[in-house]
Amino acid sequence: MAIQLKQNAAYADASQLNNATHILFVLPAKRPQDLPHASVLDARMKRQRSLYAELAKSPLTADLPEGARASWIVLEQKQSVFQRHTLLRKAVKPLLDESPAQLVIAVYGDAEEAAQAAAEALYVTEVNAAVLPTRKSKSKKHALKTIHLHGHKRADGFAAVRARAQGNILVRQLTVLPPNELTPALYRDRIAELAAKHGWDHESFDMKKLGKMGAGAFVAVGQGSDPQDAAIVHLRYKPKHAKKRISLVGKGICFDTGGHNLKPARYMNGMHEDMNGSAVVLGTLLAATEAGLPVEIDAWLAIAQNHIGPRAYKQNDVITALNGTTIEIVHTDAEGRMVLADTLTLASRQKPDLMIDFATLTGSMVTAVGNRYSGVLGNRPDMLCHAVAAGNEAGERVCAFPFDADYEEELDSDIADIKQCTLDSDADHIIAARFLSRFIEGDIPWMHVDLAAVNRKGGLGAVATDTTGFGVGFALNVIAAFMATKA
Repeated sequence: MAIQLKQNAAYADASQLNNATHILFVLPAKRPQDLPHASVLDARMKRQRSLYAELAKSPLTADLPEGARASWIVLEQKQSVFQRHTLLRKAVKPLLDESPAQLVIAVYGDAEEAAQAAAEALYVTEVNAAVLPTRKSKSKKHALKTIHLHGHKRADGFAAVRARAQGNILVRQLTVLPPNELTPALYRDRIAELAAKHGWDHESFDMKKLGKMGAGAFVAVGQGSDPQDAAIVHLRYKPKHAKKRISLVGKGICFDTGGHNLKPARYMNGMHEDMNGSAVVLGTLLAATEAGLPVEIDAWLAIAQNHIGPRAYKQNDVITALNGTTIEIVHTDAEGRMVLADTLTLASRQKPDLMIDFATLTGSMVTAVGNRYSGVLGNRPDMLCHAVAAGNEAGERVCAFPFDADYEEELDSDIADIKQCTLDSDADHIIAARFLSRFIEGDIPWMHVDLAAVNRKGGLGAVATDTTGFGVGFALNVIAAFMATKA
Protein backbone atom coordinates (compact mmCIF):
# COMPACT_ATOMS: atom_id res chain seq x y z
CA MET A 1 0.00 0.00 0.00
CA ALA A 2 1.35 3.43 -0.98
CA ILE A 3 2.33 5.84 1.77
CA GLN A 4 -0.04 8.81 2.04
CA LEU A 5 1.68 12.19 1.79
CA LYS A 6 0.21 15.25 3.49
CA GLN A 7 1.89 18.58 2.70
CA ASN A 8 1.95 21.91 4.48
CA ALA A 9 3.94 24.80 3.00
CA ALA A 10 4.28 26.48 6.40
CA TYR A 11 7.01 25.66 8.90
CA ALA A 12 5.95 23.27 11.61
CA ASP A 13 5.11 24.84 14.94
CA ALA A 14 4.60 23.29 18.35
CA SER A 15 0.83 22.95 17.94
CA GLN A 16 1.22 20.99 14.70
CA LEU A 17 3.62 18.59 16.37
CA ASN A 18 1.61 17.91 19.51
CA ASN A 19 0.26 14.60 18.22
CA ALA A 20 3.40 13.52 16.40
CA THR A 21 5.22 10.43 17.63
CA HIS A 22 8.22 10.56 15.27
CA ILE A 23 9.72 13.78 13.87
CA LEU A 24 12.60 14.39 11.48
CA PHE A 25 13.89 17.98 11.62
CA VAL A 26 15.86 18.90 8.47
CA LEU A 27 17.67 22.15 9.15
CA PRO A 28 19.82 24.66 7.20
CA ALA A 29 23.34 25.77 8.09
CA LYS A 30 21.97 28.87 9.85
CA ARG A 31 19.91 27.85 12.84
CA PRO A 32 16.20 28.78 12.48
CA GLN A 33 14.52 30.87 15.12
CA ASP A 34 11.54 29.52 17.07
CA LEU A 35 12.48 25.91 16.35
CA PRO A 36 10.01 23.55 18.06
CA HIS A 37 11.54 21.47 20.86
CA ALA A 38 14.69 23.62 20.75
CA SER A 39 15.22 23.11 24.49
CA VAL A 40 15.51 19.34 24.02
CA LEU A 41 17.99 19.81 21.19
CA ASP A 42 20.06 22.26 23.25
CA ALA A 43 20.07 19.99 26.29
CA ARG A 44 21.19 17.02 24.21
CA MET A 45 23.96 19.01 22.50
CA LYS A 46 25.12 20.31 25.87
CA ARG A 47 25.28 16.79 27.25
CA GLN A 48 27.35 15.67 24.28
CA ARG A 49 29.45 18.87 24.28
CA SER A 50 28.58 19.42 20.64
CA LEU A 51 27.61 22.44 18.57
CA TYR A 52 24.76 23.05 16.14
CA ALA A 53 27.16 23.00 13.18
CA GLU A 54 28.15 19.43 14.03
CA LEU A 55 24.67 18.27 13.04
CA ALA A 56 26.02 18.57 9.47
CA LYS A 57 28.35 15.68 10.27
CA SER A 58 26.21 13.46 12.43
CA PRO A 59 22.49 13.48 13.30
CA LEU A 60 21.20 13.69 16.83
CA THR A 61 18.22 11.69 18.13
CA ALA A 62 16.38 12.23 21.42
CA ASP A 63 13.10 11.46 23.14
CA LEU A 64 10.79 14.43 23.71
CA PRO A 65 9.02 15.14 27.01
CA GLU A 66 5.64 14.11 25.57
CA GLY A 67 7.02 10.68 24.64
CA ALA A 68 7.73 11.34 20.97
CA ARG A 69 11.10 10.73 19.33
CA ALA A 70 12.90 13.29 17.16
CA SER A 71 16.00 13.41 14.99
CA TRP A 72 17.79 16.60 13.95
CA ILE A 73 20.09 16.97 10.94
CA VAL A 74 21.71 19.92 9.18
CA LEU A 75 22.06 19.86 5.39
CA GLU A 76 24.52 22.25 3.77
CA GLN A 77 24.59 23.30 0.13
CA LYS A 78 28.28 22.44 -0.15
CA GLN A 79 27.59 18.79 0.66
CA SER A 80 27.29 16.26 -2.16
CA VAL A 81 24.00 14.49 -2.74
CA PHE A 82 25.59 11.28 -1.48
CA GLN A 83 26.62 13.01 1.76
CA ARG A 84 23.16 14.50 2.22
CA HIS A 85 21.47 11.17 1.56
CA THR A 86 23.79 9.43 3.99
CA LEU A 87 23.06 11.95 6.75
CA LEU A 88 19.31 11.70 6.13
CA ARG A 89 19.47 7.92 6.20
CA LYS A 90 21.27 7.96 9.55
CA ALA A 91 18.78 10.48 10.94
CA VAL A 92 15.60 8.73 9.86
CA LYS A 93 16.70 5.17 10.66
CA PRO A 94 16.18 5.35 14.47
CA LEU A 95 12.69 6.72 13.81
CA LEU A 96 11.72 4.06 11.28
CA ASP A 97 13.23 1.31 13.43
CA GLU A 98 10.21 1.78 15.72
CA SER A 99 7.82 1.05 12.81
CA PRO A 100 5.69 4.18 13.26
CA ALA A 101 2.35 4.51 11.50
CA GLN A 102 3.02 8.21 10.87
CA LEU A 103 6.14 10.34 10.58
CA VAL A 104 6.60 14.12 10.40
CA ILE A 105 9.29 15.68 8.22
CA ALA A 106 9.85 19.32 9.13
CA VAL A 107 12.15 21.22 6.74
CA TYR A 108 13.52 24.73 7.29
CA GLY A 109 15.52 27.27 5.29
CA ASP A 110 14.88 29.58 2.37
CA ALA A 111 12.67 28.45 -0.50
CA GLU A 112 15.46 26.84 -2.50
CA GLU A 113 16.96 25.07 0.50
CA ALA A 114 13.58 23.82 1.68
CA ALA A 115 12.64 22.52 -1.76
CA GLN A 116 15.80 20.45 -2.07
CA ALA A 117 15.69 19.26 1.53
CA ALA A 118 12.03 18.22 1.25
CA ALA A 119 12.62 16.17 -1.90
CA GLU A 120 15.67 14.43 -0.49
CA ALA A 121 14.12 13.76 2.92
CA LEU A 122 10.97 12.37 1.35
CA TYR A 123 12.97 10.09 -0.95
CA VAL A 124 15.19 8.75 1.84
CA THR A 125 12.20 8.22 4.12
CA GLU A 126 10.17 6.36 1.52
CA VAL A 127 12.94 3.99 0.43
CA ASN A 128 13.72 3.10 4.03
CA ALA A 129 10.09 2.80 5.13
CA ALA A 130 9.53 -0.04 2.65
CA VAL A 131 8.85 -3.45 4.16
CA LEU A 132 10.99 -5.92 2.22
CA PRO A 133 10.03 -9.60 1.89
CA THR A 134 10.96 -11.66 4.92
CA ARG A 135 10.29 -15.24 5.91
CA LYS A 136 10.77 -14.67 9.64
CA SER A 137 7.80 -16.21 11.41
CA LYS A 138 7.56 -13.37 13.92
CA SER A 139 8.45 -10.23 12.02
CA LYS A 140 7.56 -7.03 13.88
CA LYS A 141 8.08 -4.65 10.96
CA HIS A 142 4.98 -2.62 10.09
CA ALA A 143 4.43 -0.32 7.16
CA LEU A 144 4.56 3.46 7.46
CA LYS A 145 1.13 4.76 6.47
CA THR A 146 1.44 8.56 6.42
CA ILE A 147 4.17 11.18 5.99
CA HIS A 148 3.36 14.73 7.11
CA LEU A 149 5.66 17.17 5.32
CA HIS A 150 5.97 20.71 6.71
CA GLY A 151 7.97 23.60 5.28
CA HIS A 152 7.53 23.02 1.55
CA LYS A 153 4.68 22.02 -0.71
CA ARG A 154 4.77 20.84 -4.30
CA ALA A 155 1.71 20.83 -6.56
CA ASP A 156 2.54 17.47 -8.15
CA GLY A 157 3.00 15.82 -4.77
CA PHE A 158 6.68 15.06 -5.54
CA ALA A 159 5.59 12.59 -8.24
CA ALA A 160 9.04 12.09 -9.76
CA VAL A 161 10.71 11.73 -6.35
CA ARG A 162 8.20 9.14 -5.22
CA ALA A 163 8.41 7.27 -8.53
CA ARG A 164 12.17 7.02 -8.08
CA ALA A 165 11.65 5.64 -4.59
CA GLN A 166 9.21 3.02 -5.89
CA GLY A 167 11.75 1.94 -8.48
CA ASN A 168 14.43 1.47 -5.84
CA ILE A 169 12.04 -0.46 -3.62
CA LEU A 170 11.08 -2.84 -6.44
CA VAL A 171 14.77 -3.62 -7.06
CA ARG A 172 15.31 -4.51 -3.42
CA GLN A 173 12.06 -6.46 -3.10
CA LEU A 174 13.07 -8.69 -6.00
CA THR A 175 16.73 -9.00 -5.06
CA VAL A 176 16.16 -10.22 -1.48
CA LEU A 177 13.82 -13.04 -2.53
CA PRO A 178 15.30 -16.50 -1.87
CA PRO A 179 16.27 -18.40 -5.03
CA ASN A 180 13.58 -21.05 -4.61
CA GLU A 181 11.00 -18.25 -4.80
CA LEU A 182 12.55 -16.53 -7.83
CA THR A 183 13.39 -19.23 -10.33
CA PRO A 184 13.36 -18.07 -13.95
CA ALA A 185 9.79 -19.36 -14.34
CA LEU A 186 8.56 -17.59 -11.20
CA TYR A 187 10.45 -14.44 -12.11
CA ARG A 188 8.87 -14.40 -15.54
CA ASP A 189 5.43 -14.74 -13.93
CA ARG A 190 6.14 -11.70 -11.74
CA ILE A 191 7.30 -9.73 -14.77
CA ALA A 192 4.14 -10.64 -16.68
CA GLU A 193 2.06 -9.36 -13.75
CA LEU A 194 4.00 -6.08 -13.69
CA ALA A 195 3.57 -5.71 -17.45
CA ALA A 196 -0.19 -6.22 -17.22
CA LYS A 197 -0.49 -3.80 -14.30
CA HIS A 198 1.51 -0.99 -15.90
CA GLY A 199 0.48 -1.43 -19.52
CA TRP A 200 3.87 -2.52 -20.88
CA ASP A 201 4.13 -4.52 -24.09
CA HIS A 202 5.44 -7.97 -23.17
CA GLU A 203 7.19 -10.68 -25.20
CA SER A 204 9.22 -13.72 -24.15
CA PHE A 205 11.88 -15.56 -26.13
CA ASP A 206 12.02 -18.98 -24.47
CA MET A 207 14.74 -21.60 -24.88
CA LYS A 208 13.03 -23.30 -27.81
CA LYS A 209 12.57 -20.04 -29.69
CA LEU A 210 16.11 -18.88 -28.90
CA GLY A 211 17.51 -22.19 -30.10
CA LYS A 212 15.75 -21.83 -33.43
CA MET A 213 16.99 -18.23 -33.72
CA GLY A 214 20.59 -19.32 -33.18
CA ALA A 215 21.11 -17.57 -29.85
CA GLY A 216 23.76 -20.07 -28.83
CA ALA A 217 25.46 -17.92 -26.18
CA PHE A 218 22.28 -17.61 -24.10
CA VAL A 219 21.20 -21.21 -24.72
CA ALA A 220 24.61 -22.52 -23.61
CA VAL A 221 23.97 -21.18 -20.12
CA GLY A 222 20.27 -21.99 -19.90
CA GLN A 223 20.58 -25.58 -21.11
CA GLY A 224 22.23 -26.71 -17.88
CA SER A 225 19.06 -26.19 -15.84
CA ASP A 226 16.03 -28.39 -15.33
CA PRO A 227 13.41 -27.23 -16.14
CA GLN A 228 14.43 -25.31 -19.22
CA ASP A 229 12.72 -22.13 -18.05
CA ALA A 230 15.30 -19.54 -19.07
CA ALA A 231 14.20 -16.77 -21.43
CA ILE A 232 14.94 -13.32 -22.75
CA VAL A 233 11.99 -11.10 -21.82
CA HIS A 234 11.25 -7.92 -23.74
CA LEU A 235 9.10 -5.15 -22.24
CA ARG A 236 8.21 -1.81 -23.81
CA TYR A 237 7.02 1.46 -22.31
CA LYS A 238 5.75 3.60 -25.18
CA PRO A 239 4.18 6.90 -24.11
CA LYS A 240 2.62 9.28 -26.60
CA HIS A 241 4.84 11.98 -28.09
CA ALA A 242 8.06 10.15 -27.19
CA LYS A 243 10.86 11.54 -29.34
CA LYS A 244 13.69 9.23 -28.29
CA ARG A 245 14.09 5.53 -27.66
CA ILE A 246 16.33 3.90 -25.08
CA SER A 247 17.08 0.20 -24.57
CA LEU A 248 17.89 -1.04 -21.08
CA VAL A 249 19.40 -4.53 -20.79
CA GLY A 250 19.68 -6.44 -17.52
CA LYS A 251 21.47 -9.58 -16.42
CA GLY A 252 18.97 -11.81 -14.62
CA ILE A 253 20.83 -14.88 -13.34
CA CYS A 254 18.48 -16.12 -10.63
CA PHE A 255 21.17 -18.31 -9.11
CA ASP A 256 24.79 -18.79 -10.10
CA THR A 257 26.57 -21.96 -9.00
CA GLY A 258 29.46 -21.23 -11.33
CA GLY A 259 28.52 -24.23 -13.46
CA HIS A 260 31.23 -26.87 -13.98
CA ASN A 261 33.72 -24.35 -12.58
CA LEU A 262 31.83 -24.60 -9.32
CA LYS A 263 32.06 -21.71 -6.87
CA PRO A 264 33.22 -22.55 -3.33
CA ALA A 265 30.51 -22.11 -0.69
CA ARG A 266 31.88 -18.77 0.43
CA TYR A 267 31.41 -17.26 -3.03
CA MET A 268 28.22 -19.09 -3.95
CA ASN A 269 26.44 -17.68 -0.91
CA GLY A 270 24.37 -14.70 -2.02
CA MET A 271 24.31 -15.67 -5.68
CA HIS A 272 20.52 -15.30 -5.74
CA GLU A 273 21.39 -11.59 -6.08
CA ASP A 274 22.99 -12.18 -9.47
CA MET A 275 19.70 -11.14 -11.07
CA ASN A 276 20.12 -7.61 -9.72
CA GLY A 277 20.89 -6.04 -13.10
CA SER A 278 17.51 -7.14 -14.44
CA ALA A 279 15.84 -5.81 -11.29
CA VAL A 280 17.49 -2.41 -11.84
CA VAL A 281 16.06 -2.35 -15.36
CA LEU A 282 12.60 -3.23 -14.03
CA GLY A 283 12.86 -0.60 -11.28
CA THR A 284 13.90 2.04 -13.79
CA LEU A 285 11.07 1.07 -16.13
CA LEU A 286 8.58 1.30 -13.25
CA ALA A 287 9.89 4.71 -12.13
CA ALA A 288 9.80 6.08 -15.68
CA THR A 289 6.23 4.83 -16.11
CA GLU A 290 5.03 6.23 -12.78
CA ALA A 291 6.69 9.57 -13.55
CA GLY A 292 5.27 9.61 -17.10
CA LEU A 293 8.63 10.27 -18.75
CA PRO A 294 8.21 11.17 -22.44
CA VAL A 295 10.75 8.65 -23.70
CA GLU A 296 10.23 5.19 -25.17
CA ILE A 297 12.00 2.48 -23.18
CA ASP A 298 12.68 -1.09 -24.27
CA ALA A 299 13.65 -3.38 -21.41
CA TRP A 300 15.49 -6.59 -22.24
CA LEU A 301 15.91 -9.07 -19.38
CA ALA A 302 18.27 -12.04 -19.70
CA ILE A 303 16.72 -14.49 -17.22
CA ALA A 304 18.39 -17.83 -16.53
CA GLN A 305 20.28 -19.89 -13.96
CA ASN A 306 23.84 -21.21 -14.11
CA HIS A 307 23.57 -24.80 -12.93
CA ILE A 308 25.44 -28.07 -13.23
CA GLY A 309 23.98 -30.94 -15.21
CA PRO A 310 24.64 -33.36 -18.07
CA ARG A 311 23.76 -30.66 -20.61
CA ALA A 312 25.59 -27.78 -18.93
CA TYR A 313 28.15 -26.01 -21.07
CA LYS A 314 31.81 -26.58 -20.24
CA GLN A 315 35.32 -25.31 -20.75
CA ASN A 316 36.66 -25.53 -24.32
CA ASP A 317 33.20 -25.70 -25.89
CA VAL A 318 32.84 -23.45 -28.92
CA ILE A 319 29.49 -21.66 -29.06
CA THR A 320 27.95 -19.66 -31.90
CA ALA A 321 26.15 -16.50 -30.76
CA LEU A 322 23.09 -14.92 -32.35
CA ASN A 323 25.18 -12.52 -34.45
CA GLY A 324 27.30 -15.39 -35.80
CA THR A 325 30.35 -14.80 -33.59
CA THR A 326 31.98 -18.03 -32.39
CA ILE A 327 33.01 -18.06 -28.72
CA GLU A 328 35.59 -20.29 -27.05
CA ILE A 329 34.45 -21.10 -23.51
CA VAL A 330 37.21 -20.54 -20.98
CA HIS A 331 35.35 -20.42 -17.64
CA THR A 332 31.73 -21.44 -17.01
CA ASP A 333 31.40 -18.92 -14.19
CA ALA A 334 31.58 -16.13 -16.78
CA GLU A 335 27.98 -16.87 -17.71
CA GLY A 336 26.74 -13.30 -17.36
CA ARG A 337 28.53 -12.05 -20.45
CA MET A 338 27.16 -15.06 -22.36
CA VAL A 339 23.48 -14.36 -21.65
CA LEU A 340 24.03 -10.64 -22.21
CA ALA A 341 25.74 -11.19 -25.56
CA ASP A 342 22.65 -12.44 -27.38
CA THR A 343 20.40 -10.07 -25.44
CA LEU A 344 22.48 -7.08 -26.55
CA THR A 345 22.25 -8.28 -30.14
CA LEU A 346 18.47 -8.47 -29.94
CA ALA A 347 18.27 -5.04 -28.35
CA SER A 348 20.61 -3.43 -30.87
CA ARG A 349 18.59 -4.76 -33.81
CA GLN A 350 15.79 -2.43 -32.71
CA LYS A 351 18.16 0.48 -33.45
CA PRO A 352 17.62 2.48 -30.23
CA ASP A 353 19.13 5.92 -29.75
CA LEU A 354 20.96 4.71 -26.64
CA MET A 355 21.68 1.35 -24.97
CA ILE A 356 22.61 0.77 -21.32
CA ASP A 357 23.15 -2.62 -19.74
CA PHE A 358 23.25 -3.37 -16.02
CA ALA A 359 24.92 -6.43 -14.54
CA THR A 360 26.62 -7.79 -11.45
CA LEU A 361 29.24 -8.95 -13.89
CA THR A 362 32.77 -9.13 -12.46
CA GLY A 363 34.55 -9.54 -9.17
CA SER A 364 37.35 -7.40 -10.52
CA MET A 365 35.05 -4.36 -10.48
CA VAL A 366 34.48 -4.90 -6.76
CA THR A 367 38.24 -5.21 -6.35
CA ALA A 368 38.71 -1.98 -8.27
CA VAL A 369 36.15 0.24 -6.52
CA GLY A 370 34.84 -1.74 -3.53
CA ASN A 371 31.09 -1.70 -2.89
CA ARG A 372 30.62 2.06 -2.49
CA TYR A 373 30.76 2.74 -6.24
CA SER A 374 29.80 0.96 -9.45
CA GLY A 375 31.76 1.15 -12.70
CA VAL A 376 30.82 2.36 -16.16
CA LEU A 377 32.42 1.63 -19.53
CA GLY A 378 31.24 2.32 -23.05
CA ASN A 379 31.87 3.33 -26.62
CA ARG A 380 31.41 7.10 -26.18
CA PRO A 381 33.94 8.80 -23.83
CA ASP A 382 31.80 11.93 -23.50
CA MET A 383 28.85 9.79 -22.44
CA LEU A 384 30.90 8.32 -19.60
CA CYS A 385 31.72 11.82 -18.35
CA HIS A 386 28.03 12.65 -18.30
CA ALA A 387 27.35 9.33 -16.53
CA VAL A 388 29.72 10.22 -13.70
CA ALA A 389 27.91 13.53 -13.27
CA ALA A 390 24.53 11.78 -13.36
CA GLY A 391 25.67 9.41 -10.60
CA ASN A 392 26.84 12.27 -8.43
CA GLU A 393 23.53 14.08 -8.89
CA ALA A 394 21.62 10.93 -7.93
CA GLY A 395 23.72 10.06 -4.90
CA GLU A 396 24.68 6.81 -6.66
CA ARG A 397 28.32 7.22 -7.55
CA VAL A 398 30.01 5.63 -10.55
CA CYS A 399 33.58 5.57 -11.81
CA ALA A 400 34.48 5.51 -15.52
CA PHE A 401 37.07 2.98 -16.73
CA PRO A 402 39.19 2.64 -19.87
CA PHE A 403 37.70 0.98 -22.92
CA ASP A 404 40.69 0.90 -25.26
CA ALA A 405 40.63 -1.65 -28.08
CA ASP A 406 44.00 -3.22 -27.21
CA TYR A 407 42.46 -4.79 -24.09
CA GLU A 408 40.63 -7.09 -26.48
CA GLU A 409 43.91 -8.77 -27.46
CA GLU A 410 43.50 -10.82 -24.28
CA LEU A 411 40.49 -12.49 -25.90
CA ASP A 412 42.27 -13.70 -29.04
CA SER A 413 41.41 -17.36 -29.64
CA ASP A 414 43.16 -20.01 -31.74
CA ILE A 415 39.94 -21.85 -32.54
CA ALA A 416 37.11 -19.30 -32.41
CA ASP A 417 36.41 -15.66 -33.19
CA ILE A 418 36.83 -14.66 -29.55
CA LYS A 419 37.45 -16.10 -26.12
CA GLN A 420 34.71 -15.70 -23.55
CA CYS A 421 37.22 -14.47 -20.91
CA THR A 422 40.67 -15.23 -19.57
CA LEU A 423 41.70 -17.35 -16.60
CA ASP A 424 43.31 -14.30 -15.00
CA SER A 425 41.35 -11.66 -13.12
CA ASP A 426 43.47 -8.76 -14.31
CA ALA A 427 41.20 -6.02 -15.68
CA ASP A 428 38.39 -8.51 -16.21
CA HIS A 429 35.82 -5.71 -15.85
CA ILE A 430 37.37 -4.02 -18.89
CA ILE A 431 37.88 -7.23 -20.85
CA ALA A 432 34.25 -8.25 -20.17
CA ALA A 433 33.02 -4.94 -21.55
CA ARG A 434 35.16 -5.37 -24.66
CA PHE A 435 33.61 -8.84 -25.09
CA LEU A 436 30.07 -7.45 -24.79
CA SER A 437 30.75 -4.74 -27.34
CA ARG A 438 31.31 -7.41 -30.00
CA PHE A 439 27.62 -8.29 -29.92
CA ILE A 440 26.14 -4.85 -30.53
CA GLU A 441 25.07 -4.42 -34.14
CA GLY A 442 25.42 -0.93 -35.56
CA ASP A 443 27.05 2.23 -34.25
CA ILE A 444 24.79 2.68 -31.24
CA PRO A 445 25.86 4.70 -28.18
CA TRP A 446 26.23 2.06 -25.47
CA MET A 447 27.18 2.04 -21.81
CA HIS A 448 27.87 -0.96 -19.60
CA VAL A 449 27.25 -0.60 -15.85
CA ASP A 450 29.06 -3.17 -13.68
CA LEU A 451 27.08 -3.09 -10.44
CA ALA A 452 29.63 -3.39 -7.64
CA ALA A 453 27.47 -1.44 -5.16
CA VAL A 454 24.38 -3.66 -5.01
CA ASN A 455 25.13 -4.93 -1.50
CA ARG A 456 26.91 -3.17 1.32
CA LYS A 457 26.73 -4.09 4.99
CA GLY A 458 24.83 -1.36 6.84
CA GLY A 459 23.56 0.30 3.67
CA LEU A 460 24.86 2.91 1.28
CA GLY A 461 23.86 6.51 0.60
CA ALA A 462 20.11 6.87 0.96
CA VAL A 463 19.43 3.20 1.72
CA ALA A 464 19.85 1.56 5.12
CA THR A 465 19.41 -2.08 4.05
CA ASP A 466 22.37 -4.17 2.92
CA THR A 467 20.65 -4.61 -0.44
CA THR A 468 20.93 -1.10 -1.84
CA GLY A 469 18.81 -0.98 -5.01
CA PHE A 470 21.70 0.97 -6.55
CA GLY A 471 21.16 1.97 -10.16
CA VAL A 472 17.62 3.31 -10.53
CA GLY A 473 18.43 6.88 -9.51
CA PHE A 474 21.56 6.82 -11.66
CA ALA A 475 19.68 5.44 -14.67
CA LEU A 476 16.90 8.01 -14.39
CA ASN A 477 19.44 10.84 -14.31
CA VAL A 478 21.22 9.43 -17.35
CA ILE A 479 17.89 9.22 -19.16
CA ALA A 480 17.01 12.80 -18.16
CA ALA A 481 20.35 14.06 -19.45
CA PHE A 482 19.88 12.14 -22.70
CA MET A 483 16.37 13.52 -23.19
CA ALA A 484 17.76 17.03 -22.77
CA THR A 485 20.19 16.62 -25.67
CA LYS A 486 19.26 17.67 -29.17
CA ALA A 487 17.65 15.01 -31.34
